[in-house]
Amino acid sequence: MVSTVTARFDQDFNQDNVTPLWKERRFISVRPVECAVGSSAYRNRRPHRRTRSEPSASWGKRLFDITVASAALLFLAPLLIAIAFAIKITSPGPVLFHQYRYGYRNRRFKIYKFRSMRTDAGDRAGVKQTVQGDSRITPIGRLLRKTSLDEIPQLINVIRGDMSLVGPRPHVPGMLAANLPYEDLVPYYFQRHIARPGITGLAQVSGCRGSTVESNRAISRIDYDLDYIEKWSLRMDIMIIVRTVRREFLSGSGF
Repeated sequence: MVSTVTARFDQDFNQDNVTPLWKERRFISVRPVECAVGSSAYRNRRPHRRTRSEPSASWGKRLFDITVASAALLFLAPLLIAIAFAIKITSPGPVLFHQYRYGYRNRRFKIYKFRSMRTDAGDRAGVKQTVQGDSRITPIGRLLRKTSLDEIPQLINVIRGDMSLVGPRPHVPGMLAANLPYEDLVPYYFQRHIARPGITGLAQVSGCRGSTVESNRAISRIDYDLDYIEKWSLRMDIMIIVRTVRREFLSGSGF
């Protein structure tokens, strides 16, 4: 069956005189794979036989999201006020930045973040990705991005139901990966949208955060998203949140 599908893909692409990106690969992963930076080696994972409900169908996950997000907003209120004041006095423009991204079942929603770039250089469409040492980032924005504090306003999105605390990170429509539309690079890309997007996710705490210029890392990020959806549990959500706090807020791996 796999060989028949592969042959059809090859035939269709050869008719258009286009070399398929996956021509050089031995197979296309439809299950999560190991993220190996700088390597194109993929490792199969056996599908789970036990059927699990989708994360977005769980009332327990939704209750957990609302409870934790509300408590976090109350606890962090003084810090949020201080950040807003710092942004306002160090650069002209609004405190919050918003952008439309893919949400649950491909519905678009408005995501909120603390503004970390100059208003005259920001990219609301999200076409131009942020790179290390990006000149568009303000001094206070650099600190916010390094510690991931710019993501805190997304707690509002969680309470509204647009997002979850943990899930696949929401992408802008038309996002590029390896200079291709993401869905062209990864044929099963839209499967990740059967769950609400998250402030953090399995891909991010597993080292697949940042630029999507490298095809291996970009593909692995989607595979980790599908791995999360397949194996989801509240215990897994808690573990990812703990790892996020340790990796992002305390260590400061963002840029």
